Amino acid sequence: MAKKAANGRKKNGTTIGDCDDRDFFCRIRDAFGVFARRTSSVLGSAWAFVCAIIVIVVWALTGPTFHYSDTWQLIINTGTTIVTFLMVFLIQSTQNRDAKAVHLKLDELIRALGPARNKLVDLEKLSDDDLKKLEQEFEKVRKKADSVREDVEELKDAVSK
Repeated sequence: MAKKAANGRKKNGTTIGDCDDRDFFCRIRDAFGVFARRTSSVLGSAWAFVCAIIVIVVWALTGPTFHYSDTWQLIINTGTTIVTFLMVFLIQSTQNRDAKAVHLKLDELIRALGPARNKLVDLEKLSDDDLKKLEQEFEKVRKKADSVREDVEELKDAVSK
């Protein structure tokens, strides 16, 4: 096992987390994470789109050769179904990672601001009812701020006349 460095990383560059013992499932999760990030990067490129268009054009051009048979249609249907099914998991994995990173960044900003309410940290873990109550609270705050803003504008207009 690699030794821990002062910066919280192992000598091999991986971060130290809940998988220090590197069990089988942890290695699988890490490998999937790396695979998902790299794959989404490649498949999200313009070149991947061009390749997909080429596959469709080649498939369409082979239609007359195969007399537009059921097998010819089944090939593209099966291929696109499999690719779509697998891409759902890759996209979801990437979105989950991005959302978690954004939440952590926002949490850090909330903690860094002195007057900010720390109870807003980890809002994504609240129940739907709690989120609804908080939304109603912010709606009241917004309405109050709007009415105060209108009062200030009226006072400015009165003073300037």
